[in-house]
Amino acid sequence: MLAAQILGEAAYCAGFRGITSAPTFGPERRGAPVTASTRISDEPIRTFSQIECADIAVVLDATLMGMVDILGRLKAGGLIIINTPLSAGAHGINGHYTFAHVDASTIALENRLTIAGAPVVNTPMLGAVAKATGLVSLAQLEKGLRKKMPQERASANFAAVAAAYDKTVVVNAKEGNE
Repeated sequence: MLAAQILGEAAYCAGFRGITSAPTFGPERRGAPVTASTRISDEPIRTFSQIECADIAVVLDATLMGMVDILGRLKAGGLIIINTPLSAGAHGINGHYTFAHVDASTIALENRLTIAGAPVVNTPMLGAVAKATGLVSLAQLEKGLRKKMPQERASANFAAVAAAYDKTVVVNAKEGNE
């Protein structure tokens, strides 16, 4: 949810005027799957519900690919961004989607973004979103981070965002190569 809010702030800084975020929580415990939908538009948005068929899916935990029908909720030709060091084929993603991946878990650990020893990948994945979509810049993400977090936390998180941006690999659906 925090990453969706930061993305919304960054999109506003980028000049978008229609931005909404809507969370959906499962069982309230750490580690339970959570969905957050963010809409970004040049025009005001009047819809506040969850997105049923997304243009972009961001997957923070690759193990969800086998448990949740993420591709079933993604438009054909859409973009899927996954926290994984593995290729699209390893996740059963065919040429109908653009695929981006980054090992955000390792980046989070390298930047000491952890809770109880587990990597916190939400902000590094924002770097992958920026690289794969071009919707927002690193500077705009940094502004969003600084608005939502204390200075010290924002600096550490932005270092992870920038590292993820640099390490994100994008495979175009039509080209099929990295």
